Amino acid sequence: MRSTRAISAVERLKTRTGNPHYAAVSMPGGFFYLVERSAQGTAKLCDPLPMDDFIAFVNAREPAKPRKVSKLDEAMEAQIGRSGKRAQPSTRKSSSDDTD
Repeated sequence: MRSTRAISAVERLKTRTGNPHYAAVSMPGGFFYLVERSAQGTAKLCDPLPMDDFIAFVNAREPAKPRKVSKLDEAMEAQIGRSGKRAQPSTRKSSSDDTD
């Protein structure tokens, strides 16, 4: 089983947090767990998880990196705000609701 996705998730976590001490530990059977190394030793941050669960755990560990907003995105948001047609949740019944 390839562990590239799990390692990449940990690398993104290191970038988001600025903490280079996170590491993924691979176990037989495709399980991984997250550790944080420090001067006091290694702290295990989760139990062994399958790869997809491990990636979800690591991605939820710290807030995601803020999305970059281009000048065009800002201009479009301003245009929408000026027009007063900001997207609202639809309260209209669907055609399937009309039939009983």
